[in-house]
Amino acid sequence: MDTNPSDVTRLLAELNRGNEEALAELMPLLYAELKRLAGHYLRQERANHTLQATALVHEAYLRLVSQRQQQWQNKNQFVRVAANIMRRILVDYSRGYQSEKRGGKAERVFLEEGTLVCKGRAADVIAVDEALHRLAEIDLQQARLVELRFFGGLSIEEAASALNISPATVKRDWNVAKAWLAREMKSGKETHG
Repeated sequence: MDTNPSDVTRLLAELNRGNEEALAELMPLLYAELKRLAGHYLRQERANHTLQATALVHEAYLRLVSQRQQQWQNKNQFVRVAANIMRRILVDYSRGYQSEKRGGKAERVFLEEGTLVCKGRAADVIAVDEALHRLAEIDLQQARLVELRFFGGLSIEEAASALNISPATVKRDWNVAKAWLAREMKSGKETHG
């Protein structure tokens, strides 16, 4: 189903005005995209992860509903917020899993051309999240870009649209952010390894 951005923008405006019924119309329009994001997130996780894409979307939906102070502007902003919420859910889930393992060794994330991927094992969501917090202190736009590309699985063009910047800026920021994160992850491994 192709989602008309103007329909989404209209429904978000109605939601901003307090029309709770707008959310019931909005979610079916964005469900497929949110489920695609959730699937991308979960492919980054460990093989024995018990959280399913549908459950992640539903949990994100519940948290999105509670975003009462959020002033919704458009689909891109909504997807950006949803990606952030899904990342937080997975970080919380990973922290719970790590505590169950009583401090088990965290796995490391490797950086490759075009995206952050993990070779042969699940990404350490907690380590990436901590690095993203540090990156956000230095450059918030780059941190949001990593969130959209790594966690959200967005292409260069999709991320450019979501951030309202040019694809050339996305490419440049993506390269800088990947290099910065690679250095952070390597120094974290040396510190904790």
